Amino acid sequence: MSENSSIESWFAGRLPDEWTTAAEPTVTIDREEITVAVTVGSPDLDDDASDADRSEAVAGRISAFREDTRDRRMQIAREAEHRFERKVAWAVRVDDTTALFTHLAAPVMTRLRQPERQVLDTLVAANIARSRSDALGWCVRLVGRNVDDWLTELRQAMQAVDEVRAKGPDTH
Repeated sequence: MSENSSIESWFAGRLPDEWTTAAEPTVTIDREEITVAVTVGSPDLDDDASDADRSEAVAGRISAFREDTRDRRMQIAREAEHRFERKVAWAVRVDDTTALFTHLAAPVMTRLRQPERQVLDTLVAANIARSRSDALGWCVRLVGRNVDDWLTELRQAMQAVDEVRAKGPDTH
């Protein structure tokens, strides 16, 4: 069993049942952080409700989940952080809206040549980003959105390699 699978299994067993009624939570894992995204049901509105009313109702549902579950989320996060030595972030999804809260912003060190720096500086000069750091984050999100299928396939291939490696002889 891979470490990611163990973490996902732990959260599947640890999260309260009422948090998993709308859909199974999504657990996203990297070296620094575990993000748990919980889906909650849509607010009940009349069929003739405006888009603005629907948006406000979703915002209210997200706010209610965040406030009503704070103590339990903090307790679960403390347990997971101790067990897996990573920070835990939370997200809530309602329909097409996802709100991420208590998440980590990890510094990334990189060396960029002038053409790459010019791309970042152009984004800053155009007020698309406040800084080179924001511009780099913007670029990463854009690439992630545009090559999502390819990244998913790559992650699945890496997981298959981990599974094969785990079946091999113990070298310790």
